[in-house]
Amino acid sequence: MSENINENFNGSYIIIKALENGVNIIGLTRGRDTRFHHTEKLDAGEVYIAQFTEITSAIKIKGKAEISSAYGRIISGIQ
Repeated sequence: MSENINENFNGSYIIIKALENGVNIIGLTRGRDTRFHHTEKLDAGEVYIAQFTEITSAIKIKGKAEISSAYGRIISGIQ
């Protein structure tokens, strides 16, 4: 593992607030083959703080949730 992980991945955080019951959060790995490595299920009002790391390259969110990051805020699950 790199000693300078903050330089490589900037330790970016996202905040996910469930707006309905059953919101799924899925962490995906880095590397040649992208794989699921972590899942969480949130109910309405619950908040989850996630960080992009040397292992986590992407986060998939299923359901209605408010997602906040350094890039702004978005609502998922709206059709």
